[in-house]
Amino acid sequence: MAIDNNQLLRFTTAGSVDDGKSTLIGRLLYDSKAIFEDQLEAVETTSKRKGHEGVDLALFTDGLRDEREQGITIDVAYRYFTTPRRKFIIADTPGHIQYTRNMVTGASTANAALVLVDARNGVIEQTKRHAFIASLLQIPHLIVCVNKMDLVEYSEERYEEIITQFEEFSSKLYVKDIRFIPISALNGDNVVNRSENMSWYQGAPLLHTLEHMHISSDINKVDARFPVQTVIRPQSDEHRDYRGYAGRVASGIFRPGDKVSILPSGFNSTIKSIDTIDGALKEAYAPMSVSISLEDDIDISRGDMIVKENNQPTSTQEFDAMICWLHNDTAKARAKYVIVHTANEQRAMIKNVFYKIDINTYSRNEEDKDLQMNDIARVTVRTTRPLMIDEYRDNRVTGSFVLIDESTHETVAAGMIL
Repeated sequence: MAIDNNQLLRFTTAGSVDDGKSTLIGRLLYDSKAIFEDQLEAVETTSKRKGHEGVDLALFTDGLRDEREQGITIDVAYRYFTTPRRKFIIADTPGHIQYTRNMVTGASTANAALVLVDARNGVIEQTKRHAFIASLLQIPHLIVCVNKMDLVEYSEERYEEIITQFEEFSSKLYVKDIRFIPISALNGDNVVNRSENMSWYQGAPLLHTLEHMHISSDINKVDARFPVQTVIRPQSDEHRDYRGYAGRVASGIFRPGDKVSILPSGFNSTIKSIDTIDGALKEAYAPMSVSISLEDDIDISRGDMIVKENNQPTSTQEFDAMICWLHNDTAKARAKYVIVHTANEQRAMIKNVFYKIDINTYSRNEEDKDLQMNDIARVTVRTTRPLMIDEYRDNRVTGSFVLIDESTHETVAAGMIL
């Protein structure tokens, strides 16, 4: 399968504190020559000041001053790098239990999750928590990096033990593709280059695995969904009568000549053209940003959705969802929030809380209904007008939403529609 050299892979890192996530990302950036000279100089200076013999690779990702002083990651740090084969965006997320919300934020758009396991400690509660969140967010690919293999004498037996530990609980998760790689981020074993210390490992190093991971099939190409973000009316001499509906294709494939429906009005039309700044296209698919023009003059505005006539989302004002509460303040019973779903904004409320999930044990707590920061719960949401939704497991774009506090404009929750 040929890899599109421009294809972007987003991945998130997760693991317990001091499992070496930041060091691993630093090693990826350092060994793949993806660091600017001024960054390298700054990190070398900081490393010397701290008394390190070599370069402290973790400093490449610890961007916040608090993080550098404490030596931990407390926010989601995004890093961009590229290789000749692929472009990457990394979300480096915190390991502490109180930063569950940060991991949800970093993982929400990821194609893959890297879960780090300390070879000395094996699978711990934090490992299970992060794997569970990756499963909840329907991340298609999970790479379990068994790190610090140098501290267990590069033992194949220890590596196999950890695989067994992980597989005992991962059978309950909804992850299609789980891979294991033994690494030493500090020494660079199996990160960018194959390890000479683990000749027993026949698989590819981490970077090679990321570069060759097939992600095109992760996108839903069946359910055509196009949320309209804005209407384009140039009014220029060249485009006097042009009316286009601009947005990003959420899923599916659109072509000129396709019979489409406009929701929520229900009017039908045919796609006249699909346009970009570089000219017209014969087809558009996720996640392309395009402008669609129709044969008929229909009143369409931001928040409407263009779909295929024979394949439509559910239009509803009430639905169940799993939400992660992101805010310091407790959720208020039947309080009004602004819900943002694709390009659609309207008022909503949490009508009911069924249960909260203990992400250490996966058990349900049906007694405590108060949503505190980092809680994950199953709820019913009621909106003022119908939303065009799909289940999150079928479509991560039309199946997700955020809730915003009307008075402070702060994002208080992220949700996945069931």
